[in-house]
Amino acid sequence: QVQLVESGGGSVQFGGSLRLSCTGSELSLANHVIGWFRQAPGQEREGISVINGRGDDIYYTDSVKGRFILSIDNAKNMGYLQMNNLKPVDTAGYYCATSPVATLIPNFFTYWGVGTQVTVSS
Repeated sequence: QVQLVESGGGSVQFGGSLRLSCTGSELSLANHVIGWFRQAPGQEREGISVINGRGDDIYYTDSVKGRFILSIDNAKNMGYLQMNNLKPVDTAGYYCATSPVATLIPNFFTYWGVGTQVTVSS
C-alpha cells in the first residue's frame, strides 16, 4: 500500500531554517501534485504550498511566500520544503500529500504522510 513519509522536523530558534522532505513508497512523485499542509494546536489544517511533479509550477500562500521554497528531486523520488526565517507562528505539524490536480483543498489529496513536528522558539 502507498505511504508517504515526512522527515526533517525539529526545534529551531526564531529566524532559523529547516528542510523537510517527503517521499512515497510505491508512488512516483513525478506523476502527482505534491501539497504541503500544517496544523497548529487548536487550529484547522492549513494548506501552505503545492508543486507539480516536475517541479516547474509552484504556488505559495501569503503566509509562507518569500520564506519557504519547494523543490522536487525526481531521481531520488523526493520532495523538499525548505523553510527559512522561521517564526513561532510556524510551529505546527507539517504534512505532505499527493493530488491528481493542482489544489490546496485537502479533500482532493489521496495520500498523506503522518506528519513531522516543527517547533520554533521565540
